[in-house]
Amino acid sequence: MVVFAQALLIARSAVPRAKHTLRAASSGRQLCADAATAESLAVLGVLPMNGAAPYVAGGRWRSTPNTFAVTDPATDDVLAQVADCGPQEAEAAIQDAQNAFESWARTPARTRSDALRAWHDAILAHAEPLATVATAECGKPLAEARAEVAYAASFVEWFAEEAPRVAGEVKSNVAQDRRLLTVRQPVGVAAAITPWNFPLAMITRKVAPAIAAGCPVVVKPSEYTPLTALALARLADGLLPPGVLNVIPASRQNAQPVGEVLCDSDVVRALSFTGSTAVGKWLYSRCASTVKKLGLELGGNAPMIVLKSADLDTAVRAAMASKYRYGGQTCVCADRFLVHEAVVDAFVERLAAEASALKLGHGLDAGTGIGPLIDEAATFKCQERVKGAVRAGGRVVCGGNKPPGPGSFFEPTVVRDVAIDSELWQLETFGPVAGVAAFSDDAEAVRLANEGPAGLAAYVCGELGHAWAVAERLDFGIVGVNEGAVSHAAMPFGGTKESGLGREGGNHGIDEYLEDKYLCLGGLDM
Repeated sequence: MVVFAQALLIARSAVPRAKHTLRAASSGRQLCADAATAESLAVLGVLPMNGAAPYVAGGRWRSTPNTFAVTDPATDDVLAQVADCGPQEAEAAIQDAQNAFESWARTPARTRSDALRAWHDAILAHAEPLATVATAECGKPLAEARAEVAYAASFVEWFAEEAPRVAGEVKSNVAQDRRLLTVRQPVGVAAAITPWNFPLAMITRKVAPAIAAGCPVVVKPSEYTPLTALALARLADGLLPPGVLNVIPASRQNAQPVGEVLCDSDVVRALSFTGSTAVGKWLYSRCASTVKKLGLELGGNAPMIVLKSADLDTAVRAAMASKYRYGGQTCVCADRFLVHEAVVDAFVERLAAEASALKLGHGLDAGTGIGPLIDEAATFKCQERVKGAVRAGGRVVCGGNKPPGPGSFFEPTVVRDVAIDSELWQLETFGPVAGVAAFSDDAEAVRLANEGPAGLAAYVCGELGHAWAVAERLDFGIVGVNEGAVSHAAMPFGGTKESGLGREGGNHGIDEYLEDKYLCLGGLDM
């Protein structure tokens, strides 16, 4: 595929993306999928250099002697070989970032803003190839990948606008002979460890505020989706000074050693991570030795409460937007559906009908509603959770199976009468499985929703005043009211309890990369 990509770098001919069905594809149709991805990699400039897979550090594209394969989860085919960075490359990237820090921190905020704005424009100008590569890497439908490109770009735009607005404060008339003021300064080199489910947006949501604040960044993307990370870095070439944005892909074997370097470095002064709670706790502990600023966006297990007063069309629409977007592989997707006993039968019937209508297929296929899960382990987990729920008295209304054929697919599933002590209810599944339980009064629903260690996102559907009263009693960082798609660059994203620390997005997001310095000016002759 790489050889074909090099040829396409010259030709760049249009490739029909809707002609392949990878569930049971002919080799000719498979070639179309490969061609679309190869063309996109060529357009984005993410190609081997002299036969070696690249990574970027210090403004230079480099290579490693070792590589690892990036595969398409819909077909298990290899998309490309990527540089496998280890501790040595991580240390070098940190040093490159440190070398860039003093100059970038002193760069006028408006200049930093202009650079981010130019990067934003480059991302949107390459929206289609970025979306195609993201779909090939993580499997999400192309329409969702296109939406993610716009979402990712929105964080770059937002923080380009925030950069010139960073301001301190002056306390007037506190003392006769002195003045008290604060200035806000960048913390230093930042590190970002990003997940595979939003391979574009989870990078820009972390990197853009850091760069806006004056902090160079070292990014370790997920081993499943390094190509989109490298593409973002390539689009920043010439727009950001050398060393301001560094991307070091690493295989699963090197992920922990690289993470240890980022945590243990006293040069890295802030680390942001999105991923599992278990890994987040390990990072939290590991970063203690250097007392760096830490941002953690960890696991969820979001409840959706459908009140007796809910409009069922609105509730089902919200449920579909939240539960089945990217096959349920989002940290804010609704997992536990608490539905009032008066409306549960009608809600389940409508939800199952909508879920059953979603088309399984490769993300580049026209009409695909759900692509593959990220790997076979994810499908196995879904199968086991459904089986466990059934053993505990649940009933599968639709789905529940892995279809035959290649790829890590799982049917959109609805299980009703789920036991509250089952794993499907207690644990985040990260798949297209909706577990439904009935409740009889609001206090019971709030209690059940708040149980457990997760506190990232929750949802309530009902008459507005009724839903508002319930929403205020939920112990979560984000609550959607009659809405299933809640994320926005202008608002803070983060959770309570074991779902994380800090906030990303909004005017709060840049705070994670700034320190307040208090200056006391004495000896004034007033």
